Amino acid sequence: MKKRNPHRGGNFDDFLKEQGIYEEVSAKAAMRVIVDQIRSEMRRRKITETELARRMGTSRSQVHRLLSAEKKSATVETLVRAAGAVGRRLSVELVAS
Repeated sequence: MKKRNPHRGGNFDDFLKEQGIYEEVSAKAAMRVIVDQIRSEMRRRKITETELARRMGTSRSQVHRLLSAEKKSATVETLVRAAGAVGRRLSVELVAS
């Protein structure tokens, strides 16, 4: 039987759960991934923040907040509108934990 390495720690998710911040960190990470994908699509399609705002029917400052670290959370509706404005569709799914 193989011995377990005593210097090897646990799983990072377990650490976050022990600290009581798993959900918060997971939500921020998911938001960052979505925002990075929107930014990437904006670059690919040469869409400015002003143009994205026009397509979403909102202000440029609102788009800037969405795309920056200032905005801690956004509604699903806002993310759906932003995805649609860059020619994409937002997909959300539940996965086993």
